Amino acid sequence: MRDFPGTRPGMSGAVPASCDLLVVGGGVNGTGIARDAAGRGLSVVLCEQDDLASHTSSRSTGLIHGGLRYLEEFHFALVRKALREREVLLAAAPHIMRPLRFVMPHAAHLRPAWMIRAGLFLYDHLARRSRLAASAAIDLSTHIAGAPLQAPYRRGFVYSDGQVDDARLVVLNALDAQARGALILTRTRCAALAPHEGVWCASLRDAAGERQLTARAVANAAGPWVSGVLAAALPGRAQHHLRLVKGSHVVVPRLFTHRFAYVFQNEDRRIVFAIPYHQDFTLLGTTDVDYRGDPAAVRIEAAEVTYLCALANRYFRRQLGPSDVIWSYSGVRPLLEDESSDPTRVTRDYALELEQQPAPLLSVFGGKITTYRRLAEDAVNLLAGPLRLRAAPWTASALLPGGDLPQGSFAVFLRTVARRYPWLPARLRWRYAHAYGARIERVLGAATATAHLGQELLPQLYERELEYLCGEEFARTAEDILWRRSKLGLHLLRADLGPLERWLAADGAPQTVSNAE
Repeated sequence: MRDFPGTRPGMSGAVPASCDLLVVGGGVNGTGIARDAAGRGLSVVLCEQDDLASHTSSRSTGLIHGGLRYLEEFHFALVRKALREREVLLAAAPHIMRPLRFVMPHAAHLRPAWMIRAGLFLYDHLARRSRLAASAAIDLSTHIAGAPLQAPYRRGFVYSDGQVDDARLVVLNALDAQARGALILTRTRCAALAPHEGVWCASLRDAAGERQLTARAVANAAGPWVSGVLAAALPGRAQHHLRLVKGSHVVVPRLFTHRFAYVFQNEDRRIVFAIPYHQDFTLLGTTDVDYRGDPAAVRIEAAEVTYLCALANRYFRRQLGPSDVIWSYSGVRPLLEDESSDPTRVTRDYALELEQQPAPLLSVFGGKITTYRRLAEDAVNLLAGPLRLRAAPWTASALLPGGDLPQGSFAVFLRTVARRYPWLPARLRWRYAHAYGARIERVLGAATATAHLGQELLPQLYERELEYLCGEEFARTAEDILWRRSKLGLHLLRADLGPLERWLAADGAPQTVSNAE
């Protein structure tokens, strides 16, 4: 099934006349489905209207977690599924994912200690845990994580979850899908879907024009736009509905120097995380606000900034105000609609809706980053019948690109990189190792000195890395490079991006739209 018949040039490369599966949406679910399907031998085309991970999938809190707070809602099956996936993902990409210990200062009037202990016991034991330490009670008067906190918080709990670079996770899935034969088309919109004699006729539109593609099946993984895609293709067929919830985050200068993160309880029973972020910063998030606007135009509101700063101020000695926020971002979570009146209580589980007539169309409702691989596997399993696919699921034990580190350990890999590339500045070496893992050789090539990396167009950004990102990782604009393939934009908020934009323009790529949100 792999071969693309009748390929022709156009739209960022050769576009097939037909394929087995068209995936609409280049977020984590869409790229996950494309990867799984291509690995089972299907011919796959993925189209994304913007850059990979342009919207929800690059605007998360960046956690691989079971969702401790979901236990209060008795969502045990969801938490168990997510905890199992946490182990799978930590093994699959140890360069972009890493264990993270969370400290929860105890506020007795919000949740009694016995309730927290019971929840943590369940969290430790709902699924097999081989990579992460167990939870424990701690004395914040002596623990290193207690020093930045206000005096009343002397008792706390610590538990384990994982941290991930969310946008790079999407790129790695797209790279693996491509390596297995999928065609990845960014900045290409699915303008129309029409059934014809048991297949789908799709109109794909990019800056160069419109092309037609015939697909035996379509996977609608358009995130906040999934209902619109389904309604346009099959009016009145939707069995599930989305609830759009905005989650906003702020980034402030580093509030603590240790490696622990915090989870803070609020009077409204919501929780907010304070997480070490790209070495020099602290990330605070997230809010939960119902959203009814354009998902592409979502922005943080002043009230959300005030909310996050106020909660941080309740716990930290160092007080924050809006003027301390150096960057913020918001994303729209396309959650599966349920009966909850409070957006924080809406389920984070997913539903897959398959319409087999007049042609197979699978739509993805809901989900979270932690369960994306399982969602993709379930989606391809559902499509296996109409596509007459017999290949077995395979991603549970497969590494993502760059994840084949010695002993599966990032610490061991970082020492190996230091020995092999002693000429790389330590900070740059750390960033390359985290971003690219074992693919660092593809970035550096035969370089044996920084002079071999080309011109340093911006601090820490050399031509050699740009050639790699534009040539292999689908990057085309400064925003792609500075805010999704990396977070170098955090260090360049007041920098002149002209050298980078001129390099991209000379290389044939379009210029950026902005420095930051």
